[in-house]
Amino acid sequence: MRLVATTSVDEGALLGKAIYNDQGQILLNVGARLERKILNRLLEFGIDYIYIKDPDTDDLILSNSISDELRVNAIKSIGETFKQIQDDTNISHSFVLEKSARKFKKLISILLDELQRSKELLNMLSDVFLHDHYIFSHSLNVTLYALAIGIEMKLTPKELEQLGLGAILHDVGKMKIPEEVLTKPGRLTGEEFQVIKEHAEEGFQLLRNIPTIPLIVAHCAYQHHERLNGSGYPRGLKGDEIHLFGRILGVADVFDAVTSNRVYRPAMLPHEGLEILYSGSGSLFDPKVVDAFRKAVAIYPVGLTVILSDGRKGVVAAQNPGLSERPVVRILEENSQRVVPYEIDLQTNLSIMITSCDTIIKYEYANNY
Repeated sequence: MRLVATTSVDEGALLGKAIYNDQGQILLNVGARLERKILNRLLEFGIDYIYIKDPDTDDLILSNSISDELRVNAIKSIGETFKQIQDDTNISHSFVLEKSARKFKKLISILLDELQRSKELLNMLSDVFLHDHYIFSHSLNVTLYALAIGIEMKLTPKELEQLGLGAILHDVGKMKIPEEVLTKPGRLTGEEFQVIKEHAEEGFQLLRNIPTIPLIVAHCAYQHHERLNGSGYPRGLKGDEIHLFGRILGVADVFDAVTSNRVYRPAMLPHEGLEILYSGSGSLFDPKVVDAFRKAVAIYPVGLTVILSDGRKGVVAAQNPGLSERPVVRILEENSQRVVPYEIDLQTNLSIMITSCDTIIKYEYANNY
């Protein structure tokens, strides 16, 4: 199957990977014929990229970062806690967070087990879910990215648990921000952005005195918007003044933010998100963290159409762990002519590299199914 921009899918193409809601229910199953009405609906839901059936690539294996069941349960758990912080005035926030911390520690242990057992690079784009609340799914995604970075950087089990807890709760302060500001579809005013920035301080204050939550977790909420050159907020910390966990979360948070659909802009593809990190490496982001991220996360997801430096076009067929920028590519075109598909491993063909990606793909073979 191939990964394609929803806007460029021809009517009649067949869905290659099921789409779920955040309750784990299938909304659109594999093989569904994609009529224009359905495609428009997917775009309304913020689904910018989908997997489409294609005879040349339907044997490709898409590995989920975590199981669908675990993802659903994790988002439910995060959502329940965050909603109580936001809505319930009858229950102490401290009580809610103290109780939730125990639950989240178990969740982190399960996530770590799945990530460490997997031999694949972390590929979040293969998980196509519709979410009612961006912050809940964002909190889980940032946790997965942060843990993948932490594993790559060889953090201790205790450090990974604390980092994971800090990642899950890094945006809990947003529950104290007015909903109309959080979900505003247009550009924020200066005053509204100042309100948004308060979530780092709010999160720190919510977490700092909870007995079951280490103080460093509160600082994760406090520091995930700090930047190496002092341009971040809320305190303008510089360099090593920012804890390693804050530097890791800064990278994970930005990457998920730019590669997720938002009310005010469409999602970037992973390689485009990595360029954002590269452009800020050394000034905004810790280069060691960016490098660990590059090694741990699938920058060119399986199914993505890519163009190589010698002009050949193909589809990413498999990942090489630790070398996200050099996957295995199934060649489909040479000199703009279709060829019998064959594969080339960029790990061993070092003179060839990916120069661009193409998600605008025509599916003239859809009727073969």
